[in-house]
Amino acid sequence: MMSSTGMKNVWLSMEHQVILWCNQLVVQVSHTLLSLIDTKTSQPFSDAHQRLGIFTKMLHSGIPQNFFAPRPLQQPKKSDHFPIQKGKVIHAPHVPAISGCPSNSQWSEDGLERDLYIQTSTVTVLAMDGRRRWLDIQKLGPGGKKHFVFVTNLSPCSGVRLHLWRERGTSASATNKGVVEVTTKMVHIPSGPAPRQIEPGSQTEQAPPSAVFWLGPEDMYGFRFITISVAPQPTVSGRPPPAASMGVGQFFNPKDGEQVFSPYKLIHSLFTDKDDNLKEDHPLTLNLTFSVSLGLLPVSLSLITTGCGIKKSEFPIEDTEDVETSRLCRRRCFPPVALAWDATSGLHVFPNLYSETIVVDSSPALWTSSHASDKTTVLLLVDPHCSYRTTAGVPLTAAAGRFLLLYFSQISGLCFAVAFFALMRQAYAWELDRPIPSVLSAVESNLRMPSPFFFLATFPILFAVLFCSLSSKSLPPIISFSIVSILCYIFANGVIVVLILLSQLLFYMAGTSHVFIKKRLQVCEGSFCFSFFQWFINMSSNFASIKVIRILRVNHLIITSLVAIALVCLVHPTLGLFVLLLSHALHCHGALCSFFMASFRSHVQTSEFYESGNNGDSDTSNLSPINETCTGSPESTRSYGETQLEIFHHHHGLLVLHLLAALMFVPSLVAWLQRTGIGQRFPWFWDSALCIGVILHGLCDSKPEFNFYLFPIPRIPLLEIRLSFAYLIAGYFSSISALALAPYRVFYAMSVIGIASFTFRVIQTRYRKNGETYYRSRKHSHRH
Repeated sequence: MMSSTGMKNVWLSMEHQVILWCNQLVVQVSHTLLSLIDTKTSQPFSDAHQRLGIFTKMLHSGIPQNFFAPRPLQQPKKSDHFPIQKGKVIHAPHVPAISGCPSNSQWSEDGLERDLYIQTSTVTVLAMDGRRRWLDIQKLGPGGKKHFVFVTNLSPCSGVRLHLWRERGTSASATNKGVVEVTTKMVHIPSGPAPRQIEPGSQTEQAPPSAVFWLGPEDMYGFRFITISVAPQPTVSGRPPPAASMGVGQFFNPKDGEQVFSPYKLIHSLFTDKDDNLKEDHPLTLNLTFSVSLGLLPVSLSLITTGCGIKKSEFPIEDTEDVETSRLCRRRCFPPVALAWDATSGLHVFPNLYSETIVVDSSPALWTSSHASDKTTVLLLVDPHCSYRTTAGVPLTAAAGRFLLLYFSQISGLCFAVAFFALMRQAYAWELDRPIPSVLSAVESNLRMPSPFFFLATFPILFAVLFCSLSSKSLPPIISFSIVSILCYIFANGVIVVLILLSQLLFYMAGTSHVFIKKRLQVCEGSFCFSFFQWFINMSSNFASIKVIRILRVNHLIITSLVAIALVCLVHPTLGLFVLLLSHALHCHGALCSFFMASFRSHVQTSEFYESGNNGDSDTSNLSPINETCTGSPESTRSYGETQLEIFHHHHGLLVLHLLAALMFVPSLVAWLQRTGIGQRFPWFWDSALCIGVILHGLCDSKPEFNFYLFPIPRIPLLEIRLSFAYLIAGYFSSISALALAPYRVFYAMSVIGIASFTFRVIQTRYRKNGETYYRSRKHSHRH
């Protein structure tokens, strides 16, 4: 697998739609496809190895994947270098052969001008001057500066060549055994177009680097000199000179430019950016290590030039953004380049980095993530002749957007777990003969610390860690995995709370409007409008008295299930789930309106009682009529209004759960609508089967008294499974499925509960016909 950022000449990350129109990727893929054609036969190459070689050459980035790997320091017995002693050279161990430049790209050394001997640890190339620059490794690399880096916009081999010498000489030909050409170790990095000069000497800004060359102590072991040979300036009559040339090399100590951003620093940078100043003669490479992956917390990095390498060129901080200052600095300082390395997605290149949000295509802190995925290394290539003010910070909006993008599957699966846990709380209250709480109260109760939250949020995480430890899979990064999983669980609770509040607001608005209209009609009794409305109601009653309509009203659950299952199997699963949601909504609306009417009548009767002038010793037992307390059970202790409110809470919980299930199928419904007229087919069998189980769960558990299952097994006492326990297991299963990035498995839990409910209802009906009942209810029933 290769990411777009790991391709040659491509440095932007892109998703599956952007790859169709992004010019970087399109051009490179087009060149690759054209390279597959044999120019002699005008047909594609038939040899598979040859085609694979073309793909590797054209698509694979020139930067090796281990470019950021720690380089082992090879310690010789005496010293890192082999100086000349008494006219003899101590020969180094055998050096692996490095392929030199191709013959068609080499240029004659006879055209080189006088050699330059560099006396500082930094070397600069400002033009194609046809000179060779000598750097003494032993002299310029003391004090731990045993690494050498060189960045340039010159083409390797044709524009610049680099050699390692065991002793100073005059010819770098292949016959000279004391010279090794290392030009091919230079790797290409993508860069923007170089500025063109309108006329000689009118350079407007420094050219961006297009290649980087890195040598470690083990690469220079046994050599005394490094030479940088620059080709002569090509002259073309009648045309402007080519773009500006640049090249900067430096011996440096990697520890001088190291900086570690701990998790505390990154979180603190959400509120306050971290500023730092880079003085002149700073290391060319700055190694930034982020302890939290930039795939999770993107970092906004900006570099503002404060000095241009000229004596007394340091400008006051308040003048750094001046136009003239910026123009002058752009002429002398090459644009910074950032190379970000992530263990999961590989290399990401950010050229011309003045102000950029660095983010990598990585998904850390997952069940399948490795420990290396928690860190991101950023290598900054910055001109050492210039001074900068760096600002690093984590933008809150970018971090939040990245979090939602990466962990949307976890959050969506955990939303089902939160809904299951809320239903568990409601069913458990029914089993203890307590009032059924609202869904919002149930969610709030599950968030209480420490007991409910610990058991519901952390048990799935402990199971994931235990499963990885017992299996052959490697353990995920436990700390980051636990923190991200708990954050996803908290965010899922927030989503469910918002969904509950919105739906509850709609139901209360609809119920209040319904009750208000009904009361207004009672006040207007006797008017013409009321007479017309009464006539309409009578006509509706006559229509409802038809036998078919009466049968439909009595068996509304059966009709709803048949219609929903037919839509699921023959049209689309989402439509069947919408029918189930409509059934829940009607039950919620009816129960809430009944509660409002009962509350209104109770309020009116209470007001009339106190207005009648009765003293406090009067009997208040007849304060409410019998129909306000009758719930269908002689042992009932709750009023009619309280019962209707419990029915509303019960159906509201089912509505929230099944609304989430319907939203999971919305993308499939949109795709199905887009194919309308092109050709339709029946829904997938497995999707239909799971949705049928969801429908059975919504209809068979439509009443709170269906809160247990009794399965009669021969010679075994009746096995009772309470619905609260089933919801708890379903919630845990949904949490584990979400952590495994498989939120679709929540349908398995809903389907199992629905099939078990349907099976028990069938068994219950059969035994009831035989005079044996396996039915159990608490002190008051919701049947009325």
